[in-house]
Amino acid sequence: MIQETSERYLHSVLGPRNPETNKNQYGRVLAVCGSRSYCGAPYFAAMGAVRTGSGIVTLAIPDCIHTILACKLNEPTFQVLPSDNEGRIASLDALDCSHKAAILAGPGLGLSDSIRAMIASLIETAEVPLILDADGINALAGHIDILERAKHPVILTPHGGEFARICDVEAGEHPEQAAAAFAEQHHCILLLKGHTTWIAGYDGRRMKNPFGNPGMAKGGSGDVLSGIILSLLGQGVDPFDAAACGAYIHSRAGDWCADARGEYGMTPTDMLDAIPQVLKPLNSREWV
Repeated sequence: MIQETSERYLHSVLGPRNPETNKNQYGRVLAVCGSRSYCGAPYFAAMGAVRTGSGIVTLAIPDCIHTILACKLNEPTFQVLPSDNEGRIASLDALDCSHKAAILAGPGLGLSDSIRAMIASLIETAEVPLILDADGINALAGHIDILERAKHPVILTPHGGEFARICDVEAGEHPEQAAAAFAEQHHCILLLKGHTTWIAGYDGRRMKNPFGNPGMAKGGSGDVLSGIILSLLGQGVDPFDAAACGAYIHSRAGDWCADARGEYGMTPTDMLDAIPQVLKPLNSREWV
């Protein structure tokens, strides 16, 4: 029997924060995101992580959008990387991954031969868990087997179209089986987004998340999800649980927004504001 995500499951993974703590105990995380054409993606990913409780969030972004994001974001810190003529990150040579508990790569990066090479390098060299979303997933098309060279767990968060792009099959009528087969074959954790989201681990674990609504189908929503998962990884949550709890938090925030604003008018920015509503019950020690 496949377990469903739930508030009780979330509380079994996350509990109240310890009164005697500081920011360094809630994870230093790094998000490699953004390009001139996609300034919103790094914003949503970073704030998804901040709203989920990360101690320190660092954005690695191309230099051409640094001023824009520095004006919009108060909490994250920045690593500014050189950009190419198209406003994409040109090189990761200056990327500093030291003292980071988890890394996210992909939202808003765009695609180029350099981006594909950078994603491949991150998979092979990352010393901490890695999340690939959006163009981080698209960059794997044609050489998905590189996942099997990762030193640490890799989480992929594709929707159906991205999934078909990287493995040349559609999820079809049995997405849970397709997700499980992919995760086992490529030794990764797959979060396959859809009306029902399926989470599959390379060790055979599977969960489904039945929450969420069509109002979440808007640009930026997936970036919020990847930021939530990044935060959970940085706080030391097991990668499979981070993916499953991330799906739950994200979808319940979406449901809160749909109730408050309606599916047509809700936005990913609203979802960022709703994350605390989902996490607020964790303050209670009755669940411990």
